[in-house]
Amino acid sequence: MLLTVDHSTLYHYDQPVRAVMQSHRLTPARFDGQRVVSWSVTVSGGEMGGGFRDGAGDWVQGWTVKGPVSEVAVRVQGQVETTDLAGVLRGHRELVSPLAYLRDTPATTADDALRALADEARQDDPLSHAHALAFAVAGAIAYRPGTTHSHTTAAEALAQGEGVCQDHAQALIACARHAGFPARYVAGYLFAAQDGLPHEASHAWAELHVPGYGWIGFDPANRACPDDRYIRLGSGFDAAEAAPIKGIARGQGVESLSVTVAIQSQAQ
Repeated sequence: MLLTVDHSTLYHYDQPVRAVMQSHRLTPARFDGQRVVSWSVTVSGGEMGGGFRDGAGDWVQGWTVKGPVSEVAVRVQGQVETTDLAGVLRGHRELVSPLAYLRDTPATTADDALRALADEARQDDPLSHAHALAFAVAGAIAYRPGTTHSHTTAAEALAQGEGVCQDHAQALIACARHAGFPARYVAGYLFAAQDGLPHEASHAWAELHVPGYGWIGFDPANRACPDDRYIRLGSGFDAAEAAPIKGIARGQGVESLSVTVAIQSQAQ
């Protein structure tokens, strides 16, 4: 599938700030399931800094905007050719041991309820076990936008019984790590429309390291494994670490932002 991406993020400050520094994970991952046809990232008034490929195989790019500045616009545009690999992250080169992803973070620490949910989904076969964990999370947390926020933890989302893709991914990570699977958070895009029209498409899911298979993606929000509708950007221990854009502003201005993301499928 050939997917076209148009992703805009506008940062506004209620009073000018002296400078803005950002770190981007906005470049599609390199693996057998996707190939970049064209890709560009622009930052209004920005100067591109250093970039590097981290141990997880993700490209990290630095940007600086010198002030005084009241608005910063980040624009991502490009095309990616995708292939359905049934969720398997094949051909992705990374240096970090999967065992590193057994480490919990405050957002993904399993409480008694998450541990109980994971224990109820136990299966003898590792792949069946991983699928059962994803379905257990999907059944325990209803998809309901606006009921959680960016700092909601996996335990809080399960207690509420509702949330969004971030909450599903972090809850699955917590359950998986309790069950002994290395697990990580993945940020990217999803083409979900059936009519080929542009639509809102920022998305997140989890990857579990399954014995005999390696890293496999699971998307509890859609009860599916990532296929050719998905574009993978980057990963991390939780949502905060895997965020496509992270940054700081120097000054007293209060920041607000608006985001639009549209994905369109084009005939090949």
